[in-house]
Amino acid sequence: MKVRALDVATFAVPLARPYAIAHHQTDAVALARIVVTLDCGTTGLGTATPEPRVTGESFARCEGGLRTALPWLRSVSFEHPHDLTGLLRGSLGGAPAARAALDMALHDAWGKRLGRPVVDLLGRVHDALPTSITIGVRDVPDTLAEAREYLGRGFRILKVKVGEHVDLDVERLTRLRELVGIHVPLLADANVGYTLADLRTFLDRTRGLDLALVEQPLPREHADTQHDLPAADVERLVADESLLDPADADRLHTAPRAFGVWNIKLMKCGGIAPALAIARTATAAATTLMWGCMDESVVGIAAALHAAFASPATRWLDLDGSFDLSRDVARGGFALQDGVLRPLDRPGLGVEPFGA
Repeated sequence: MKVRALDVATFAVPLARPYAIAHHQTDAVALARIVVTLDCGTTGLGTATPEPRVTGESFARCEGGLRTALPWLRSVSFEHPHDLTGLLRGSLGGAPAARAALDMALHDAWGKRLGRPVVDLLGRVHDALPTSITIGVRDVPDTLAEAREYLGRGFRILKVKVGEHVDLDVERLTRLRELVGIHVPLLADANVGYTLADLRTFLDRTRGLDLALVEQPLPREHADTQHDLPAADVERLVADESLLDPADADRLHTAPRAFGVWNIKLMKCGGIAPALAIARTATAAATTLMWGCMDESVVGIAAALHAAFASPATRWLDLDGSFDLSRDVARGGFALQDGVLRPLDRPGLGVEPFGA
């Protein structure tokens, strides 16, 4: 197989519901959509929503990388998308979202060419899993109102953004537990908003709330200090900003254990192929996986879902990013029922651009 053509389009997409995380507000995303065409005429779809605060990749860098990719892509033949992982890394080393868009588009075209869903070609080990849905940093009444809405829509795992004020974080989660009862898992995501002292206080004051996970409480450069916490607490801590790529996975595997769960995002690591490399390391490290996302198209969500369902280490999905968009650039990708996600039984990633 060879890539014959590559089309790039960019979009500014407002969020249906602007939200806040620790020390940051988001109300829109910049999104790139690509279509690759193979020499056989088969097409594949990919999308990119870079997150410069996490990876350092600006949208301009992402778009520029995609728009200049065709000449070097056309120069190589491949049988499997993973054959191009090294080339993508070498050509777009500082642009993981651009690499992810190309990687997922190549996987989509590969699956379509073979007439099978990507997850089956990768080796499916899961058929369906529930996803969490996220409540941003809000006051108590708005937190409870949003939770009622999501429960009414069938979601049964709630993730709450925290990290600005421990007292308010504890109050919100306490009231939320009172509202939802004991059977709804609650996750907290601090987005590097805590100090170690804050984290100790937060863990102590929420012990009776049965929080399932606490995601990336400390900045990346301080996260190794967490390994001194009680082992049961460490096992609930999730690496997000501390896990960008397979090299980080190797580091986390060999360092003193500071996280019990790793959050893989295609926009951080560069696509399905490097994500599965991280997943293999997680399996070797006896580490549970969460699969997360940015605010992104159903294309990126579908790609993450296909990869997640090919890993036995997958336990959690946090693939709610497309729900935040006021409009999307594609359709399909997955089925959602009562908060449970399933890949579609269609070739490739099961996505198509609007207007196709």
